[in-house]
Amino acid sequence: MRAALGAGRPVVALESTIISHGLPRPANLAAAREFGEMLREAGVTPATVAVIDGVPKAGLEAAELERIALDESVIKVSSRDLGIAMAGKRTAATTVAATSVLAAKAGIRVFATGGLGGVHRGFGESLDESADLTVLSATRITVVSAGVKSILDIPATLERLETLGVPVVGFGTSRFPAFWLSDSGQDLDWRADTPEEIAGIMAARDLLGDASALLVANPLPPGRQLDPALHDRVLAEALAASEAARVRGKAVSPFLLGYIQRATGGVSVDVNLDIVRGNIALAGRIATAWSDRAAARD
Repeated sequence: MRAALGAGRPVVALESTIISHGLPRPANLAAAREFGEMLREAGVTPATVAVIDGVPKAGLEAAELERIALDESVIKVSSRDLGIAMAGKRTAATTVAATSVLAAKAGIRVFATGGLGGVHRGFGESLDESADLTVLSATRITVVSAGVKSILDIPATLERLETLGVPVVGFGTSRFPAFWLSDSGQDLDWRADTPEEIAGIMAARDLLGDASALLVANPLPPGRQLDPALHDRVLAEALAASEAARVRGKAVSPFLLGYIQRATGGVSVDVNLDIVRGNIALAGRIATAWSDRAAARD
C-alpha cells in the first residue's frame, strides 16, 4: 500500500467492522478476501484498516485479515477510541469514523463502505447520533456508501450532513439511497454520472481547501434491492419489538439489524454483501480516475 501511494497508483480504504461484527463467521473471511481481490483485479490496491496489537494499520497482511475475521476477542472502535486501543495494545476493527481518520492520515483519498451512520430515530429523546457525521465534517476523504440504513432518521441525517458541511453527491441518481433500498424518497442537490466527474469534484474541493469529506451515495440497482414490501413490514416489526423490549442508546442499532436479519431469513445479509461489492467497485473506479488525473497533471 505504501508503495502504491508513493507511485501515485490507486488505493481504496476498506473498513474492518463489517468483517469482524457485520457478517457471520466464517463467511466473513471469504467476503473480506473477495473485497480485496475485486480491487486487485481492477488494478487498485486494497487497504483494509484496523488496529493490530495497538498499531493502527492501513493495509493488512493475510494473517492479520484472518485474525480480524475469526478472532472473537477483536473489539470495535470508533474514532474516539483509537488512542485508548493503541495504548492498551488492543486488536480492533474500525468503524466508518475510525477508518476515515486512519485512512486520511495514511494519505488515502477514497474509502468504500456499506452504509454510513447517522441520526437515530427519536433523536429528541436520546440525542443519539453517529460519530461518522462529525468525523466526516473534518476529514478530507471521499466515502462511497449506499446512503444510510433505513433504521435511522434519514431526513435528519441529511440535514446534519448539510449543517456540518459534508456534500452529498448521488452517483447516477438524484435521490438518496437507504442502504437495502435504492431510494429513500429524499432528493439530492447534486449528482454525478462518471468516476471522472467525482475526481473533478475532489480536485475542485482541494483547490478551495475544503477539509470535509465528500460523500458519494451509490444506490443498488432496483432489481437487487431488498423487496420494499418485505423491508417495510420487517422494519415496522423490528421497531415495535425494540420499543417493547425498551432497548435504548447504542444497543438499538444492533437489536434492529439482528431482528431484520432473522426476519428476512438472512436475505438482508445477502443484499448487504451486494451493497458492499457495488461500493467497492465504484470506489475503485473513482480512485483510478483520481490517480489518472494526478498523472495527467504531472
